[in-house]
Amino acid sequence: MKIAVPTRDFFVDEHFGHCEYYSIYSISEDNKIIKEELMKSPQGCGCKSDIAITLRQMGVDTMLAGNMGQGAVNKVTESGIKVYRGCAGKVREQVELFLKGQVVDSGETCSDHHHHGEDGQCDHQ
Repeated sequence: MKIAVPTRDFFVDEHFGHCEYYSIYSISEDNKIIKEELMKSPQGCGCKSDIAITLRQMGVDTMLAGNMGQGAVNKVTESGIKVYRGCAGKVREQVELFLKGQVVDSGETCSDHHHHGEDGQCDHQ
């Protein structure tokens, strides 16, 4: 498994299309982080770039994101990447919560009212 997280200053970026980097985590079969790398974000809006195709070609199958527009959600999911929106906080902590099964997709896009749980993290189960 590979997880990508739109990143700004080691935190989940609030908007997928404006992030500085993508943090990419390789995950072992026993749900442990085995590799962490940063990939510079391409110029332009996420839904208008080829980032979804690039990430999928790298083996990414999951994205933990802050918020995304519906166009970006469609493009990423059409590339075979499962999206979890509504994440916030330190990138590595969000990945660890996901690996523990504690992250769910908020189901919200940029046009929806955007909020986080009381702790500022992704909406949790």
